[in-house]
Amino acid sequence: MDATAAGLIREIRDYRPSARSSASDLPAFIRILLLSQIDSVWWSGTAPFISDTDVLRSTELVDLTPLRSAKTLQFQYRAQSAGLPGRVRDWTQRQALPKMRPHTAGLRFTRSRPEVVAVVNQIAHELAAALPPRTPRLWVTSMVRSVQHQHRLRSLGYAAVLPSSHCVGFACDVEMQWFRQFDQDNLLSRLLLERQEAGQLNVIDEGQAWHLCVNPLVHDELKAAYSAQLAER
Repeated sequence: MDATAAGLIREIRDYRPSARSSASDLPAFIRILLLSQIDSVWWSGTAPFISDTDVLRSTELVDLTPLRSAKTLQFQYRAQSAGLPGRVRDWTQRQALPKMRPHTAGLRFTRSRPEVVAVVNQIAHELAAALPPRTPRLWVTSMVRSVQHQHRLRSLGYAAVLPSSHCVGFACDVEMQWFRQFDQDNLLSRLLLERQEAGQLNVIDEGQAWHLCVNPLVHDELKAAYSAQLAER
């Protein structure tokens, strides 16, 4: 038995149902696991970020905070709150204004590959142009992760498979369930699937959020798109 097959069997064997998991049952988990193998094949030659420190120190990643301040980002996100006061504040805001933003923990790391920023910006721009003015922007719920954080998520009951394209920085998750209240015609899902059909992305429907992974074949194209987006601001 080769290493890939052994890894798949181990992931399936270790699966446990959880209210936090995007996989509600074993068949759903197997579907997500198998579709994620496309990501694994694409980025198998890229070293993952093993520790949280690796993510924070990487020169291959860009910081989202200054990009947001410069209005370069076309999408929304929020950083994961640190400490009890921040989590209490977030809970209070969700209770008071449940439609303002999705129920999500926020980004552990507000960093990403430029290529991922570029493609999400493109999708968010197309979406905003097609929907009524003042519609909330696309919301990103997860970007780069370390292997260390992936294990942390697994221990909490999330369907965090390994290897993961999040751990090489070429993936993100976008909120779908919350956004449907503003997108009755499911335009966002159509835009994502069009990009998948064009071979630009691998797209996995995980329910509340959809997982996106960049195809290495469009790496250079998206890197150039990111530079162009910076120049526009």
